[in-house]
Amino acid sequence: MASAPDPLTRTGVRGGRTDVPPGHGHGHGHARAAGSGSKARSWAPDGPLDLGLTLGPLRRGPGDPTFRTTPDGSVWRATRTPEGAATLRVSRHGGAVDAEAWGPGADWILDRLPELLGAGDDPTAFVPRHRLLHASHRRRPGLRLTRTGLVLESLVPTVLEQKVTSDEAYRAWRRLVRGHGEPAPGPQDMYVMPDARGWALIPSWDWHRAGVDAKRSGTIVRAARVAARLEEAAAMELPEAARRLEAVPGIGPWTSAETLQRSNGAPDAVTTGDLHLPGIIGYALAGDRDADDAVMLELLAPYAGQRHRAARLVLLAGRTPPRRAPRMPRGDIGRL
Repeated sequence: MASAPDPLTRTGVRGGRTDVPPGHGHGHGHARAAGSGSKARSWAPDGPLDLGLTLGPLRRGPGDPTFRTTPDGSVWRATRTPEGAATLRVSRHGGAVDAEAWGPGADWILDRLPELLGAGDDPTAFVPRHRLLHASHRRRPGLRLTRTGLVLESLVPTVLEQKVTSDEAYRAWRRLVRGHGEPAPGPQDMYVMPDARGWALIPSWDWHRAGVDAKRSGTIVRAARVAARLEEAAAMELPEAARRLEAVPGIGPWTSAETLQRSNGAPDAVTTGDLHLPGIIGYALAGDRDADDAVMLELLAPYAGQRHRAARLVLLAGRTPPRRAPRMPRGDIGRL
């Protein structure tokens, strides 16, 4: 079901919100007839689950070729597992989640369905201590933190988002995945991102045409060359996982946090070094639109262990400071 009736804003998207159509109750038979050669699984969460809020952080813009929602209330995800490409379709039917998967990685993705849908997350560990957080938390009982277990998949689009607008990063992701990935298995027109070797072999002119400068493309290539070591971070505790990622030149605390929030389902991976987040959190929790990282971390200190969840709930609440400067100009180095 839709996560909230209010309009979807950029801040809501940053908070990981994706609206999923309510669907029409087709039931189990429809799910199994959706495609040939698929495997299926049902799973019942032990509490409320909002698919749009839980899986929304995995979507990189409205045209993401690896993610889509359909009018029947399904969320589709094309991914590259250690066992190969897979497409996953999930939908709610009553108290259960029906899942269907295609491709060589179908078993891998279905085995990890509960973790993907937040089974390893403990929302009860979060205790709101501010009126805004209390209201935001109460409105979103189905928010669970996803854990994909896949590092490079979240790392690459996060690097693409370094120091540029979201629209530029989304455009680059679309172009690179469609140009160098592969068509996803299953019935949807989707794409699976390149494997590590594929990222490392993208020629410089294709990075340029996608609007990606040498600094970001170089970081992705360096990460791809040590991808096996980086994937090990998915099983590590947060501090150790962050150190593993940040050992790659070009990956700092901002990039590692944004990656581990998704790959590891890390509830305390608070994003620092962000252009807008401190001001949003400072304004929402203390009326301070000029807050820096230090002020933001002080405001989030009461939520130690759950600071990422707290930040998401602030973003989803939508209380942002009034704009007083022009938007960051959109660039396109691909035209140079």
